[in-house]
Amino acid sequence: MRVLVVEDDPRIAADVAAALEAAGFAVRCCADGEEAWFLGDTETFDLVVLDLGLPGLDGLSVLKNWRGGGRHMPVLVLTARGAWTERVEGIEAGADDYLPKPFHMEELVARARGLVRRAAGQGTAILRIGTVRIDTNRMAVTAGSVPVPVSPLEYRLLAYLAHNPDRVIAPTELLEHLHGDEDAREVNALEALIARLRRKLGAEVIRTRRGFGYLAGDGSG
Repeated sequence: MRVLVVEDDPRIAADVAAALEAAGFAVRCCADGEEAWFLGDTETFDLVVLDLGLPGLDGLSVLKNWRGGGRHMPVLVLTARGAWTERVEGIEAGADDYLPKPFHMEELVARARGLVRRAAGQGTAILRIGTVRIDTNRMAVTAGSVPVPVSPLEYRLLAYLAHNPDRVIAPTELLEHLHGDEDAREVNALEALIARLRRKLGAEVIRTRRGFGYLAGDGSG
């Protein structure tokens, strides 16, 4: 899952990025409203964490520009505590949730996970691919009832496929969501990662559509 964190306070941005990365997200940060508008308009993110008080272009204007341009990624707005008018404006402009400052990182992560799940049409924290069970709260994977240890990259890949069931995902999209803005990644490395997951979880868990990409398997084909 790829997240854009838009926050001009370096300390808050670093803390939010660290918490989301520890929760399995690939994070990109920016501190300027104009840059945020451009990134959200030209790149694909599964979630945006957006502060409203930004230099260059305020967060509310950034959000309105995204929604006006047809960008529908979930947006979690950060607001000053007590600024209820900002929260109302943010929701009316298209925000999906808000979190007043100061906040606990655990709550931010929980809200981020919930927004991503709902955007993918998933109602619970437990995702399934056939007999494979992915607990997105604990970042834990089981096959049948047996826990399976996975690396952070393996978990991120499996979770992204599970959040997009029945959709063939191109290797370039998978690489982008695995590594954030580090786009100089080899397709061969992706294939090796998928091969490791298949050895751990079964060959049917990730299916290949030659010339198109990969999709989550369900054991039926």
